[in-house]
Amino acid sequence: MRIDLDGRTALVTGSTQGIGLAIARTLASAGARVGVNGRSEESVRRAVGELREGLPDADLVEVAADVTTEEGADAALAALGDVDVLVNNLGIFEARPALEITDEEWRTYFEVNVLAGVRLTRAVLPGMTDRGWGRVLFVASDSAVVIPAEMVHYGMSKTALLAVSRGFAKAAAGTGVTVNSVIAGPTHTGGVEDFVRSLVGDDLPWEEAQQTFMREHRPQSLIQRLIEPEEIANLVAYLASPLSSATTGGALRVDGGYVDAILP
Repeated sequence: MRIDLDGRTALVTGSTQGIGLAIARTLASAGARVGVNGRSEESVRRAVGELREGLPDADLVEVAADVTTEEGADAALAALGDVDVLVNNLGIFEARPALEITDEEWRTYFEVNVLAGVRLTRAVLPGMTDRGWGRVLFVASDSAVVIPAEMVHYGMSKTALLAVSRGFAKAAAGTGVTVNSVIAGPTHTGGVEDFVRSLVGDDLPWEEAQQTFMREHRPQSLIQRLIEPEEIANLVAYLASPLSSATTGGALRVDGGYVDAILP
């Protein structure tokens, strides 16, 4: 099975590190022209440099823009022109007791994790449907289905993405454009390492800390380890490709078997 994205332009939001960086790398390796996005020119430049170390011939575009704002979203799209593949990956998370989450924090999580992707999708979908081809992806989370007690606001935002992606898929019905969400499970990123440490402490070696976290906080995982970002990126690349033409309106799991259900 060969994933070929030659001639396609992709925008991956929040792609200077973690899952987003892995997705950018995988799409670029499949031949796509990839917009690498972050809020600062420094972070974007650093990420592009890292990608070029392994992919010296990759077609990468530096997209330094805060896509949580209308101005930033417009700037990102202007930097790329027509977008064929939109990966709404940008997201924030933090452990907070449910009764301590403020109104402002609830708004922030909705603005960043949901509305930023909605705004970009609303902007690119008409062009995709006019051209008769396009892929829109929302990176959701197992927390969309199994709401974590330690960050209800994050879970709420990821649940919303499942509804949003299904709704946009209906808006694109019959056009050759597909819209899906990806339910990512507990994934090994720098931010997650910090999160794990916040829950199990700083004294344990990383492997032991990870095992403790999975045992005490994510015992449902069937692979009993954190997922590597590249494993998430592999599913995203498939869904971004022509091979996934009959898959739309779905919530597809790459969660290590964490969600204890046959369906999402």
